[in-house]
Amino acid sequence: MRLSEITHPNQLHRLSIAQLESIAQEIRNKHLETIAATGGHLGPGLGVVELTLGLYQTLDLDHDKVVWDVGHQAYPHKLITGRYNRFHTLRQKDGIAGYLKLGESRFDHFGAGHASTSISAALGMAIARDAKSENFKSVAIIGDGALTGGMALEAINHAGHLPKTNLMVVLNDNEMSISANVGAIPKYLNRLRLTQPVKFLTGSIEEQIRNLPFVGGSLGDELERIKDNIKILTMVQNKVGAVFEELGFTYIGPVDGHNLKELIDTFNMAHELQGPVMVHVATTKGKGYSYAEADRVGYHAQGSFNLDTGKSAPSTSTKPKPPSYSKVFVDTLIKLAEKDKRIIGITAAMATGTGLDKLQAKLPDQYIDVGIAEQHAITLAAGLACEGMRPVAAIYSTFLQRAFDQIIHDVCIQKLHVFFCLDRAGIVGADGPTHQGMYDIAYLRCIPNMVLMAPKDEAELQQMLVTGLEHNGAIAMRYPRGNGYGVPLKSENWEPIPIGKAEILREGGDVLMVAFGSMVYPAMQAAEILMEHGVQATVVNARFAKPLDMDLIAPLAQTIGRVVTLEEGCLMGGFGSAVLEALMDLQILVPVQRIGVPDVLVDHASPEQSFAELGLTSGQISDRILAEIQTKPSKQTANLIQK
Repeated sequence: MRLSEITHPNQLHRLSIAQLESIAQEIRNKHLETIAATGGHLGPGLGVVELTLGLYQTLDLDHDKVVWDVGHQAYPHKLITGRYNRFHTLRQKDGIAGYLKLGESRFDHFGAGHASTSISAALGMAIARDAKSENFKSVAIIGDGALTGGMALEAINHAGHLPKTNLMVVLNDNEMSISANVGAIPKYLNRLRLTQPVKFLTGSIEEQIRNLPFVGGSLGDELERIKDNIKILTMVQNKVGAVFEELGFTYIGPVDGHNLKELIDTFNMAHELQGPVMVHVATTKGKGYSYAEADRVGYHAQGSFNLDTGKSAPSTSTKPKPPSYSKVFVDTLIKLAEKDKRIIGITAAMATGTGLDKLQAKLPDQYIDVGIAEQHAITLAAGLACEGMRPVAAIYSTFLQRAFDQIIHDVCIQKLHVFFCLDRAGIVGADGPTHQGMYDIAYLRCIPNMVLMAPKDEAELQQMLVTGLEHNGAIAMRYPRGNGYGVPLKSENWEPIPIGKAEILREGGDVLMVAFGSMVYPAMQAAEILMEHGVQATVVNARFAKPLDMDLIAPLAQTIGRVVTLEEGCLMGGFGSAVLEALMDLQILVPVQRIGVPDVLVDHASPEQSFAELGLTSGQISDRILAEIQTKPSKQTANLIQK
């Protein structure tokens, strides 16, 4: 059987080990060819090919439930669940999602783009199964890096308290999340990896117990006692899983994650056990592609690349790109940190994405990676601030959502100096709704004692870094994914921006455009288009969503009589709402048009496609303003329309 003929995972049941090994090679080839052409996550999926095939041969996916922790390791799952013919559309608009997604396939039992959720979801399914007296297996597949997330440990704690609830947790241990894992748990798992892998005989549990040296060939009345206390089997074969055993799990492993026969035998045995079971599978991230195996960080995810050389596809543009916001952020932070030992950069397992790996290389004593633990990262930062340090928590906008209570409870209530640097704020592209940084304006501006700012370009980001470090209190800076505008950068002597002060970039009497962060340049471009239609716009770079510079905005709004707000974030509770609320409080009743992301989840597509679909390109902005002026003219524009 060929991979292209598999439309249902149950077709794996009748295949031999040799046939499964052939399918495994086809999966790797298809995976590599697709990612080389379109880009996407590379290393994670390559490492779980045999794990997926071995597990699915022991399950009935018409009934059994499988929950993958962060779906970027589930590309092999997609290829054997009816999506082979569409796999070339991976992470493209209207194509296959880069993560698991409820509704895309009946075999995607739970969607996730953030780590550490699988055990909780699979346990919930298992409890529901038992409550309804149903009979299906519930399996969570979690990466070892996700065990650094507190939510996974909370779920293990709960599951271990339910000895009659059957749940299998497959720990995919490849020593990596995106960057190398950090902390005591990965060190413990590494010790387990270095032990002799468990070898299981074929056959039933009774046969395996019968072959244990202390049992012999005659079981008699002892069989049921040993079956009920099956932990004896695990502890005799391998005592190093004691931590999981003490937490109420039967621990099995480590198992060779690329040996199909061993995996199938192990999973079959584990399915027969009562209660929660932890199967520890040792895999190699990037397995089967030498470049990915050698550089597990660099090949976690790739843009399009040459399969033969492993090198990224050359750019079609001869013009050099401006530096990314992340690069400007970390380069500037390093220079500031060299002069101030109180500055500590904190990342939650995203060292390369945020750029803080450069801080680690340059100033390792001023760098902390807490693992996939955003909650801990923020309260840790609060503790540092209590002792006079200047913590800089560099976390993606979408991931900071996970620490909302800590922002309020541990930082803002106590008025502590923690600087939140929100990378990937706004539209991020192909990773889809789990990663879009849509909500930080809304969820931060409502918190007392919080300052929220956003730079219009990379040079202003440098100034805001100084602003944030000098401010005595909680302060956040959001900035987008991707490159800046190529504006001149300073190498030192950056001046802070006064808190809450906006700036006027151009003046006109027909409409006031108040833009925040990444929407300032599109606002300027839209103003140029409006001028061609005889509409003169004043453009304000707000800089701050909280506090707003109403000393500047209010008189302009009152004089001009029409306001347009622009933001790359959700409209509900966002920047435009802040301006509208402030004008209402001042009883300045003028038409306000809010332009941003409506109440929708932004699906996976290129950023350019998403901007166009949401009506956020400069041409669309100018069209929307002109249409609003014609349907709801202010006193100042009524004469313009009549002309």
